Amino acid sequence: MWQVIGQTRAVSLLQRSLETGSLAHAYLFVGPAHVGKMTLALNLAQAVNCEAAQQPCGECPSCKKIASGKHADVQVMVLNGETSEDNRAKISVEQVEKLQHSVSLPPFEGKCKVFIIDGAEFFSIGAANRLLKTLEEPVGKVVFILLTPDDKLLLPTIVSRCQRIELFLMPPIQIEDALKTKWSIEPEKAKLLSHLAHGCLGWAVSSARDDSLVQQRAESLERLINIITADSEERFTYAAQMATQFSQNRGLIYARLDLWLDWWRDLLMVKAGSLDSLTNIDRLDTLSDMAGGLRLAQIRAFIQSIRSAGEQLRQNASSRLALEVLMLDIPEVRKQSQVKSAV
Repeated sequence: MWQVIGQTRAVSLLQRSLETGSLAHAYLFVGPAHVGKMTLALNLAQAVNCEAAQQPCGECPSCKKIASGKHADVQVMVLNGETSEDNRAKISVEQVEKLQHSVSLPPFEGKCKVFIIDGAEFFSIGAANRLLKTLEEPVGKVVFILLTPDDKLLLPTIVSRCQRIELFLMPPIQIEDALKTKWSIEPEKAKLLSHLAHGCLGWAVSSARDDSLVQQRAESLERLINIITADSEERFTYAAQMATQFSQNRGLIYARLDLWLDWWRDLLMVKAGSLDSLTNIDRLDTLSDMAGGLRLAQIRAFIQSIRSAGEQLRQNASSRLALEVLMLDIPEVRKQSQVKSAV
C-alpha cells in the first residue's frame, strides 16, 4: 500500500511501471520540502523488494525493514556536513565513491538495491560528475532515486538520465482531511495546520506531533507584529539582530522573511475581503484591525519590499543594509480613529 498522500499522478505512474516491468533505473523526484518525496521514495524501495503479490504491501518483513531504515539493500544518502569553498554544504566525492562500491555488489537480502539521494542539488561538481558516470552505465537490480526541490539546481546531464516525477502542493482541505482521518488530529488544530503548511503535508504532520514548531511560529509572529508598530530605534536594532543571525544561519532569516510575506499577503486578502485564502487563520482579529489602518497600495508596496530584501540577500548584498531598508519601508499603521477622521 502506497503511504504517500495526495500524489495520485506520481503513484499511478510508478505503479504502472511496476506492473509492466518498465521501471527506470533512475528517478528524479521534484517538489518542495515536506511534500512527500522521501515517503514516495521509500514506498518505491518497498515495492521493488516487496515479498507480497500486492506491492508495496507494507506488512512483509522486507517492507517493515525498509520503513524502519534497517534494510541492507536500501541506502539513503544525505549531506555529510562538509562545506565547499563558497561555504555551502555539499555531497562529497567520498560519499559517491562509497555509493559506487555498493552499486557494484549484488543485493544482500532483497531483490533490488535502492539508493535514495536526499538533497541532490547539493552535489559538489566532482561528486556530480562521478554520479553521472554511474547513471550512464546502469546496473541491473539497482534503482537510483534523487530528491530535490528544484531540478534546475542539478547538472542538466544528470536530469536527462533520470525519469522526472513532480510532486505537487496539496490544497488545505485535503491536508485537513488527512490529518483528521489518518492521524486523528482534532478538527480545530487540523484546520490551522492545514493553512500553515503551505501545501506540504509532511510539515503539518510534524507540527501535529511536535507543538514546539507551532509555538516557535507564534513567537516569531508576535515579534513581527510588534516591529510593525515599533519606533525606528527598535526596528533598526531588530535589523541588526537579523543581520547577525543571517551570517550564522541564512535559512532562519529566509524563513522569517517568508513569515513576513505570509502576514502581509494575509493583510492583502483581508483588505480585499478574501478570507478563504488566509494562512494565519488564528489571527484574523489582529489582521482585520491592522488592515483597517493601511491602504491597499501600502500593503502591496511592502510585499514588494520583502521580496526585494530576500533577493538582495540571495545576491550577497550587505545583509544589514538590506534589512535596514526593509525596516524603513514598513508603512505606518493608522489607528481606527485616524482612519475615520480621514474619511
